[in-house]
Amino acid sequence: MSDAASTTTFRPTRAIVTGAESGIGKATAVALAAAGMDVGITYLSEPERAEETAAEVRQAGRQAFVEQIDVTQLDRAGAVIDRLVAQLGGVDVIVADAGTGDNAPFLDITLEQWRHTVATDLDGAFVTVQAAARHMVRQGTGGRIIGITSVHEHQPRYGSSAYDAAKHGLGGLLKTIAIELAEHGITANAVAPGEIATRMTGAEDEDPHTISRPGVPLGRPGNAWEIAAAVAFLASPASSYITGVSLPVDGGMLQMGPHGGSHITSDDWRSA
Repeated sequence: MSDAASTTTFRPTRAIVTGAESGIGKATAVALAAAGMDVGITYLSEPERAEETAAEVRQAGRQAFVEQIDVTQLDRAGAVIDRLVAQLGGVDVIVADAGTGDNAPFLDITLEQWRHTVATDLDGAFVTVQAAARHMVRQGTGGRIIGITSVHEHQPRYGSSAYDAAKHGLGGLLKTIAIELAEHGITANAVAPGEIATRMTGAEDEDPHTISRPGVPLGRPGNAWEIAAAVAFLASPASSYITGVSLPVDGGMLQMGPHGGSHITSDDWRSA
């Protein structure tokens, strides 16, 4: 590995965040701007919310560029990343945050639901990350690839077969990227959130400290800024020797498997 592509000399100034119109994606875009990066922002269907994210990036003194993307349109999604790279003048960091989830028991989930979730959470991440990674390799100055997975990358949830499969797959993809692109000074890691107070969990704009979660050691959900802080660290020079890792940011949720299992007293969990 040449010194030009060393992870220890990496200094990021240009980032792309997919799904940045709200929640974790929005918080991540703003956190990366605060860390000194111009940000390419993608959104699915709410341009006004994407522009709100862009305004916060600009308030931090950085440039923001906004593009619409449907990551399930696999023949088009890569070109959107290419356009953002052109506007940014290159790319040092990509955060694959665009995601969804169709909840239904395994025996009931339709092929259409399965394909929608897997196409968004896994196929779309593959296409967008690959497009950005190709630019990083050509630049020869290293890079950071970060995927937003889930605690369900590590542990399953009843009624979430498609989501669980996609997040397990994304975690495996990132580990493979980590070993393949290391010679180019590019690291690849996942951040695996637990329950986060966002629109996806029905708690957008709620203070997670007001929500009780007795089964989580810290006793509450997280907020999007706590996930963004972890992403910003993995995108920074300080993470130069970390690659192929999945970092749970879950208030200790994953530690509760055996303990929670032995203390569940009803079959209420057997519902999607």
